Amino acid sequence: MDRVALITGSTSGIGLGIAKHFAKEGYNIMFHGLEDNSADIAKSVGDAHDIKVAFSNANLLKSEEIEDLVSSTIKEFGALHVLVNNAGIQFVSPIEEFPNVKYENIIAINMNAAFYASKAAWPQMKYQKFGRIINISSVHGLRASEYKTAYVAAKHGVIGMTKVMALEGASYNITCNAICPGYVKTPLVEGQIKDQAKSHNMSEDEVVEKVMLKKQAVKDFVPLEAIGDMALLLAKDSSTTITGTSFALDGGWSAQ
Repeated sequence: MDRVALITGSTSGIGLGIAKHFAKEGYNIMFHGLEDNSADIAKSVGDAHDIKVAFSNANLLKSEEIEDLVSSTIKEFGALHVLVNNAGIQFVSPIEEFPNVKYENIIAINMNAAFYASKAAWPQMKYQKFGRIINISSVHGLRASEYKTAYVAAKHGVIGMTKVMALEGASYNITCNAICPGYVKTPLVEGQIKDQAKSHNMSEDEVVEKVMLKKQAVKDFVPLEAIGDMALLLAKDSSTTITGTSFALDGGWSAQ
């Protein structure tokens, strides 16, 4: 049977990197994203690897659209084997200035959406007696940094949710794990480097060294390939007993 993966936030950054890894392995993929050219990105990956793809721009702030995203995937492909809850947003602010709407949206997209998607996928995965749920958390699910109240709370919550799903899925060959990357040099992070260089009056190299990678023992960005490789490992048939675990791909940040 052809394997099917649904990856949220998969038309840019980490999600796109994961999608390309799965495409190389022959997975059919439901792409999801909000970029103007998202559908074209999905098609290009499908054409490059001769796989079947579909695309959705579901609003992850709305539980009913998340449920429809999952049901549409199953309807389109006839199955759903791997769910990667990757989509996320960020906002940085001191707690007393943190806008309520920003807090609520970060919790909704970074944590609640993973719950709604997993809940919607659960009956199909139980029926198949096979499911692999991979939550993209963060090193900030294991450690905290200033000015990131909502993001840190959401990513810690995702790790707790991962453990519960692992326990509930064990009897049905449904595993659930979290990947916790440090900084990955995506277009989003490249934009943050430029912004911080201006606000701190630093060079971009100084921002990378003194701000972004300061807490990592290995002073390098986490490669997209490492995250894709880890996701593929967790999706394997042989990974039945790898469940309820958080994998830190963070250059040694959380070792300290």
